[in-house]
Amino acid sequence: MMRSADLALEFRLRGEGFRLIAGLDEAGRGAWAGPVVAGAVILPLDRFDLAHVLEGVTDSKQLTPEEREALLPRILDVAVAAAVGHATHTEIDGLGIVPATRLAMRRALDALAVAPDALMSDALALPEIDLPCCAVIKGDQRSLSIAAASILAKVTRDRFMIELDPAFPQYGFAEHKGYGTPLHQQSLVHFGPTRLHRMTFAPLQAILAESAREPR
Repeated sequence: MMRSADLALEFRLRGEGFRLIAGLDEAGRGAWAGPVVAGAVILPLDRFDLAHVLEGVTDSKQLTPEEREALLPRILDVAVAAAVGHATHTEIDGLGIVPATRLAMRRALDALAVAPDALMSDALALPEIDLPCCAVIKGDQRSLSIAAASILAKVTRDRFMIELDPAFPQYGFAEHKGYGTPLHQQSLVHFGPTRLHRMTFAPLQAILAESAREPR
């Protein structure tokens, strides 16, 4: 049985005097097309039944799309505040994926209705943000706040890519969400990149270079 994330790390920070701890995570960092999306979630740590209400919340990658969609309303219903931020494929190409991910996280934090006093992220340091921040290895499996943010980010990004699918029907964005699947690779070979593709990504460049060398 899959183990849910817990609140041990949050309570450790709470013991240091912090009360509004925002969990942060991203979705789409490794995709070949589309934005990177960050989620930010502040949970009510004084709610005694919080772990029970959010039972099943863990790393979004370990959940099915149906499970993520079912869990998200529970997260949003109980959260003190929750928000998302985006960095576009153009910003990713211009800045690089890590700075663009940090930009998306900054935008998610700026969109929160309640300002946090501490941050927890999934293994990504945030030196530009003037708040205490714990970069937690495998944080989306260990921290309930980070896991909740990972689900928020993943569901938001998946919905966005599904909405884009009718505009690019030959690419299958609704199926692979812009990640590097065989279907996506085949579409790139046959049709070339779209305006949504991250042209600086090495796998994409390699596919396009190989395709250009093949005889027509």
